[in-house]
Formats: sequence, C-alpha cells, structure tokens
Amino acid sequence: MRITAVVVTFNRLQLLQRTIAALRGQSRQLDEIIVVNNGSTDGTAEWLAEESGLHVITQGNTGGSGGFYSGMKAAYENGADRIWCMDDDVFPRPECLKQLLQEKDRFPNTGILAPRRLQEGRVFCHDFTGYNLKNPFASMYRGRLKGKKTEHPTRVAGTAFEGPLISREVIEKVGLPNRDLFIFCDDTDYCLRTCLSGLAIVYVPAALMDKALFFADDSWAEREKKKKWKRYYQLRNATYLNHHYGRTWGVRYLRGFIGLTGYVMTAAATAPFSQAWSYADIPRLWRAYRDGLAERLGQL
Repeated sequence: MRITAVVVTFNRLQLLQRTIAALRGQSRQLDEIIVVNNGSTDGTAEWLAEESGLHVITQGNTGGSGGFYSGMKAAYENGADRIWCMDDDVFPRPECLKQLLQEKDRFPNTGILAPRRLQEGRVFCHDFTGYNLKNPFASMYRGRLKGKKTEHPTRVAGTAFEGPLISREVIEKVGLPNRDLFIFCDDTDYCLRTCLSGLAIVYVPAALMDKALFFADDSWAEREKKKKWKRYYQLRNATYLNHHYGRTWGVRYLRGFIGLTGYVMTAAATAPFSQAWSYADIPRLWRAYRDGLAERLGQL
C-alpha cells in the first residue's frame, strides 16, 4: 500500500517544521510527503528548498481548498493508495498512521479514516454523524461527537481536513476537493460528497494528533478582529452548501439568511464599542451571502 501525506502551508514555518518532523517519525513510514506551499513569504520556500525527501508544490495562495486540490491531485497521479491530508498546525503522534490503518476494514466501504485531535491534552472534535438537509431552523450538523465519550471507532458523516486518511477509491468516485471554496467548508463538502457516494467515514479515537492553539490569551474583540476575514468565507460557503445540497426551500434559502442575520446583528451591536466589527462590514456580509446563493465561489 502506497501512502502519501499532503500538507498545506502558508506562512507558518515553525509549525510546518514540526508537522514534517512528526510525519517523518511515524512508526509506519510514509512513501511520499507532498508539501503545498501556498505562496508563503516567511522563509518557508527557502527551508523547503534545502530539505530532501519532500515533494514540494509551490503556487499562489489558493487557500486550504486549493492547496488540498493540488496536493491530492499530485498524490493520486503518483499512484497513492491512501492520501493523508493535513494543515501545518497539526502534529500526528508516532503511532497515528498505524492506528488509522488498523481500522481500515472495520466498517464496509470505508473511504476515509479520521484521527482524534487533541489541543493541550483535551479532545478537540468537530466530527459529526449526520446531515440535516431539511430543517432550516436546526444546524446542518447532526450528532456532534464533541462532549461525548467516544472511545471506539465510530462511523461519522463529517470530519476536518486535519488528518483524514483518504482512500484512492474516494477520489475515483467523487473527485478532488472544491478548490473554489478557498477556506472553510471544503472539508464538509468533501465529506458530504463521500457519504452520498456510499463510502463510509470512520473516526478512530486511538489515532492521536495534536493541534496547535491560537489566540488563547486574546480578548473576544482581538480574536474576532484577527479572524474576521475568515468569517466572510464561512458565511458564503455555508450558504453555498445549504443552497447546493438542501432538500427543501427553507434550507436552500432561509438557513443561510439566518446565518447572515447572526453576523449582521453581531457587527451592528459591537461596532460602537470595539474594533472587531464595523458598520462597513455589513455590506460585505450581505455580498458573501448573495455569492453563496448564486454559487459564485473563489477568493473574496
């Protein structure tokens, strides 16, 4: 079995170095490590040029979705049987890959194996077991594992692009990630397409991966200010998913509008008191919602 790791990075050299070291330290050795450098300007390109044993793809910043598109495409074309995808801020423990592979035959038609992520020793979990595509007043994500004591391999419907081990069969059935999403919801879109194809996603608690912690000491306003540019993608892409896959009028149009309303209310309520949001952000949020409905994707 040929296994290739795909790491997408942008201006986080120290984290990337730690991720590469963790991949090189796996008890089950990888056949190839592909690093997609999304136009980093922090010395990443220079460091990668000096490293041996890495397949480096250098491109402009196409976001996480564009990075995984390029990396998975190269891995597939190089004959990978399984592709291990991750950002540059997660660090698989030495037995992580081995533990994932041990569960590849537990459930029939398993296409993706997902590790357990830990942040400062605590379980960090956004995985969930089903999709709600009919009720616009409830979350799209059903059966979240967060807060549950899940200690055995469990079939799920969604996971993040932070360590999923993807079989070649998934790409053959559903293709590559949607590179136009740029950031946010690209993993949800890919998992949904995988489930619709009849392939299973399995969460493996014994496969451990550490995740870096950001903004721990920041106030709410500071965190929001730093993350705000991502919120537009989050709103647009969530609206796109609901419009594209929703099975009722309410999900296709109303759920995204409910999300828009929440962001607009936050912006309007906090603009006079903090620098996190301003009134000028409200038209941009409206545009993100409209672009999601029109399925106009790409970089905002």
